[in-house]
Amino acid sequence: MNVPAGPRLSDRQRLAWLRLIRTPNVGPASFRDLVNRFGSAEIALEMLPELAISGGAARIQRIPSLAEAETEMEAARKAGARFVAVGEPDYPPLLRGMEHPPPLLAIKGQGTVFRLPAVAIVGARNASLAGIKMARTLAAELGARGYGIVSGLARGIDTAAHQGSLASGTVGVLAGGLDQPYPAENIGLCEEIAERGGAILSEMPFGWQPRAQDFPRRNRIVAGMALGLVVVEAAQRSGSLISARLAGEMGRLVFAVPGSPLDPRAGGTNGLLKDGAILVTEAADVMDALAPLAGLPAPSFGPLKESPDFSATAPPGEDDRARIVEALGPVPVAVDEIIRHTGLHPAQVFMVLLELDLV
Repeated sequence: MNVPAGPRLSDRQRLAWLRLIRTPNVGPASFRDLVNRFGSAEIALEMLPELAISGGAARIQRIPSLAEAETEMEAARKAGARFVAVGEPDYPPLLRGMEHPPPLLAIKGQGTVFRLPAVAIVGARNASLAGIKMARTLAAELGARGYGIVSGLARGIDTAAHQGSLASGTVGVLAGGLDQPYPAENIGLCEEIAERGGAILSEMPFGWQPRAQDFPRRNRIVAGMALGLVVVEAAQRSGSLISARLAGEMGRLVFAVPGSPLDPRAGGTNGLLKDGAILVTEAADVMDALAPLAGLPAPSFGPLKESPDFSATAPPGEDDRARIVEALGPVPVAVDEIIRHTGLHPAQVFMVLLELDLV
């Protein structure tokens, strides 16, 4: 395994990060806020009960113990995997640059595949034979030209994309734990990907069985890892269209392969083309559009620094909390507007919002 050099977490820090991200109600955004506010994941873990009480929680969420984190670390080791933190050199670089990236990823396989400019290929599970052939051909030709292929290891188009790029480098993103590939028929494909220079990864805990709500989270990672996303076949209101929407919101290029108006599996892709997606009939269409981007360094905000943003600011009082809560309502409002409305220091506003986020 060829892993680039650079700053890394210590074993103690990695365990603290794992405990914090596995705590209920702590997602990537809350994780970053907590670490930046308190200076380290260890201190954030100590402060969580107090924060939850301040936010009005009826009961304190259970924080995973050190022993539980060590058990998951050992499970990763036995599976031939490792936990990689955002900011470490073998973390996928484009993913690092998106808003609220997963703080920790369980990765099995070669980190070198992340250095390739990546293209995501997604589509229908009940794909047609023509769609499967198209996905496999696109993946093989893009791979031969130096692109890494990213997909979600689902049946149909995803599987074909991975198969087409096994020799050149492919990344499979799981919705469940790294030891819970879905569907089960792709267990062998996961092993082959890791063994042949690619990688499989997940942000979910080991042992986690994927649920319906976990697949959009997986789709977000698939979209975030790539310069562009190609939809080969997709029905209206399919998961692939969620991936396309997420890719567009991240500023990635969105491509679509046209299909027959009589085939429901082409309804979503044809709709994407009407909305401005780039039409794809061959790999050259993708490469021509990505050429100006593929030679550029991936965006990076650098490692997540464990340093507080507003350490000198007094904590919010009960009256401050009440003013902020009163300013909130069912309609989303920008944080800047809350700061202007309440007249409080930004650090105090962020602190109260963080407390509420943990409830």
